[in-house]
Amino acid sequence: MDKQRSHVISALVLNKPGVLQRVAGLFTRRGFNIDNITVGTSEQEDMARMTIISRGDEKVLEQILKQLNKLIDVVKVRDLDPEFMVKRELCLIKIHANSERVRSEVIQYANIFRGRIIDVSPETLTVEITGTPDKIEALIDLLRGFGIKTIVRTGVTAISRGMIDY
Repeated sequence: MDKQRSHVISALVLNKPGVLQRVAGLFTRRGFNIDNITVGTSEQEDMARMTIISRGDEKVLEQILKQLNKLIDVVKVRDLDPEFMVKRELCLIKIHANSERVRSEVIQYANIFRGRIIDVSPETLTVEITGTPDKIEALIDLLRGFGIKTIVRTGVTAISRGMIDY
């Protein structure tokens, strides 16, 4: 039995309305779950790049790739090798910080994790952090004790390392 694992799929698609819906619909129809999806413009003006994270064994991955390749709006699809990719996520965390002691500690934690304070109000601090999901989770766990008001995450995006690309 194949091992279930997380797959990071990069898809170059036409940058036009309805493409995201068709990709999501394909996953729904086939019973595949999307753990995360990010979409943005690419280096080609008329193209967008989707980063899709889904769990499954090698057979599930093979089916996902085959089905994506059948969609007219999908130009290229690739499963990114974990050893040859860089993946990052952006997270904004608003923390209750109504004392100097709390503010100081939150700022220290943000600095340790290479985060930045991007907003200050009399009652809150907002931290911006970019990194791997594990790094972000670690900072969130440390900040929970102060009282997190809001967390907003972009989801993971990824790119292959070096010259390996399509």
